[in-house]
Amino acid sequence: MSKKLFVTGTGTDVGKTFVTGLILKKLRENGKRAAYYKAAMSGNVRRPDGRLIPGDALYVKETAGMDQPLETMCPYVYETAVSPHLAAKTEGNPVCLSQVLSGLDEVCAGYDYVTAEGSGGILCPLRFDGQRILLEDFIKARQFSCLLVADAGLGAINGVVLTAEYMKSRNIPIKGIVLNRFEPGNPLHEDNRFMCQALTGIRVVACVKAGDSQLELPFEALEGLYE
Repeated sequence: MSKKLFVTGTGTDVGKTFVTGLILKKLRENGKRAAYYKAAMSGNVRRPDGRLIPGDALYVKETAGMDQPLETMCPYVYETAVSPHLAAKTEGNPVCLSQVLSGLDEVCAGYDYVTAEGSGGILCPLRFDGQRILLEDFIKARQFSCLLVADAGLGAINGVVLTAEYMKSRNIPIKGIVLNRFEPGNPLHEDNRFMCQALTGIRVVACVKAGDSQLELPFEALEGLYE
């Protein structure tokens, strides 16, 4: 049975994919069979033959040196750079939760550690037409625990605390917080780390600097985040 972890964020562009790439890299460097999965991915570009490239998945695959086939990493890929529910209204092919889960289960059957990444923040709608599917529906369907990624700069406290409180209210477990684009010695960033822990009761497990090529988190601590 594979162990799983879900990487979510306080919003879009906070560095979930960057952090996820470092996580997968560390797992693989420690000899673990590790895989990546994302339910839906928007804002992608096309190959010369017209097929969409799942950009986040490709970045993680290349960063971590993974042999996992790209086509197993994300069942729903959209071109329009908006929430998946809105992209599907424009492009068709709306998200079906059963297909997302079956794809995840196939990946889990072949790997020891599976890291799933969310789209946008925790409240991202995956589908909102005749059906309503939110990111948390995917998380709860496979009982993921989560790692919360936030930008270390201005607004971190508000974003982290509000997201954490929402997740707690929805009974979504948070294993830790990662502050991305962290600047050691920066008074704002150092205080944000302290305040995010103090106000949520959740540990900041790692601080990632811009351009880091390694996750500064002991492997045993990283492994302990997975369930």
